[in-house]
Amino acid sequence: MILTVNHVTTYDYDAPMRGAVQSLRLFPSRFDGQRTIRWDVEVQGGTRGGSFRDGAGDKVEGWSLRGPVSEVTISVVGQVETTDTAGVLRGHRETVSPLAYMRETTATWQSAEIRDLARDAVGETEDALDRAHRLSTAVAEAIAYRPGVTHAHTTAAEALAQGEGVCQDHAHALIACARALGMPARYVSGYLLASEEGAPHEAAHAWAEIWIESIGWIGFDPANRCCPDARFIRLGSGLDAREAAPIKGVAQGEGTERLEVTVALEQVQQ
Repeated sequence: MILTVNHVTTYDYDAPMRGAVQSLRLFPSRFDGQRTIRWDVEVQGGTRGGSFRDGAGDKVEGWSLRGPVSEVTISVVGQVETTDTAGVLRGHRETVSPLAYMRETTATWQSAEIRDLARDAVGETEDALDRAHRLSTAVAEAIAYRPGVTHAHTTAAEALAQGEGVCQDHAHALIACARALGMPARYVSGYLLASEEGAPHEAAHAWAEIWIESIGWIGFDPANRCCPDARFIRLGSGLDAREAAPIKGVAQGEGTERLEVTVALEQVQQ
């Protein structure tokens, strides 16, 4: 299908800042499941810097703004053709070893409860793909989807303990469970067409990928109990949400920051 994206992120400051620098990972991944038709990223009033493709295959672009800066607006407008690859990340070029994604982070810390969930979910099965599917199902059942009950710094262990969270929490919990069983796993940021009817949808999305030796990276979305299909647009990956963040920035000054994000995703062709 063909999906259009309109994504606007605005940072407001109650006092002018001396300047700002942004590092953007806001570009569709290159793999067999998606083809970029057009894609434009702009930082209003900013100067575009250099760009590069990192070892994970993600494009990263830098921007800078000279002060005084009272507002930073980052806009993304684009169109992507997607196909269903059953969650398999085929044709994606990267140089980082999957073993690099065994590293633990604060967000994916393996509590005793995380390890118990992982062990109980897989039971006696030794098949890696079956294990991954069982882990995703177990996370979906253990953490009910409920917006507003967690925050950006909630860990997988905390979300599991309270039994509620959002897609970020599901992804962190699945990553922690997979790593607890010795399976490399990573966080993926992107977009999801939430309605089968193609109605616009106002939220970015996140899921996890697990490395299966005989297949490669496979995506799992516990929040929607599925593997990524043609409704998903993949942007970038990392050890956790912080590392995979589509936007990272630093502003110099004493102002207090306020963030507003709007995302609209729409299907224009099947």
